[in-house]
Amino acid sequence: MFWKFKRQVDTVFVDTNSADFHIESSVNVILSPSLYWVKKVSLPLQSLREVKPLLESLFEDMLPEGRYSYEAYKFGEEYFIFAYEDKYILDLLAQKGVPASKINGVYFAQNEFLHLEEAKKIDESEVILVKDDIVILLPAKFSTAQNMLDVTEIKLSKHRITLKQFGHILNAKSLYTIVALFVVLLLLVGSEYIITLNKIDKLQTQRDNIFHKYALKPTMMQNRSLLKGYEESYKRQMQLRKVLAVVLGMHLKSMHKVKFIAYKNRKVTLRYSGLKKGDEGYIETYFRAKSLNYSAKYKNNIWYVEVKL
Repeated sequence: MFWKFKRQVDTVFVDTNSADFHIESSVNVILSPSLYWVKKVSLPLQSLREVKPLLESLFEDMLPEGRYSYEAYKFGEEYFIFAYEDKYILDLLAQKGVPASKINGVYFAQNEFLHLEEAKKIDESEVILVKDDIVILLPAKFSTAQNMLDVTEIKLSKHRITLKQFGHILNAKSLYTIVALFVVLLLLVGSEYIITLNKIDKLQTQRDNIFHKYALKPTMMQNRSLLKGYEESYKRQMQLRKVLAVVLGMHLKSMHKVKFIAYKNRKVTLRYSGLKKGDEGYIETYFRAKSLNYSAKYKNNIWYVEVKL
């Protein structure tokens, strides 16, 4: 009698900043959010078979130039849709010591960490977390995460992908097979072409309605300009938040007080009372340790500080 045992396959998380691996047997690979694009979309379609022909158009004007593959998964009444470059990922994996021959399965972090309850560190510079149902990377300095991400015991989802290797040379037999398949597909595509056009038209109408409802600009260029403005505003607010966290988080000596805080023209103005000239040394040491760009002066028993964002 022969007994058949299920072989345990290790799992690794791969990011562009990952250290090199030493792979001896097959592994499952979870791709970092830095290695794919993802959207959560609501579509008036009932099945993945209807959604997949539209994926490329749904990523239009978003992706840099490249050769992409697309995938989609159902999420309640909505869909997660993905775009990724097979060759770029395969090259990166090979560079990190994970050859294609050793890959058992490839998974998106979006599916494997969707139910992550708190942010986890992937290294000293980045953390991974879930924001509005999207798994994202964030600079570690913007998070209080302490625990490292551990994939050794993770139970992988059923949503795996197969990375395609481009550039193979076709022999005559393969070419004839492809031509035959192409003829069959052409007949199938011809029967669905009009249906797909109608669905694209419906999506375009919905898109126009959304633009009208939220008073968006008529062109993507204008909307990108708006987005850039919002991103710059967000960056300034995060910088302001960092400064305030440093100032308000510092333990001052009992007689020293923050008497005044103001923000104007990307500058935070502070006034400290109760300091004699020379008392400010320990505060300046703290500011320098936190990398604040500040200038200060002492006048009439008040220490004036200006922090530039």
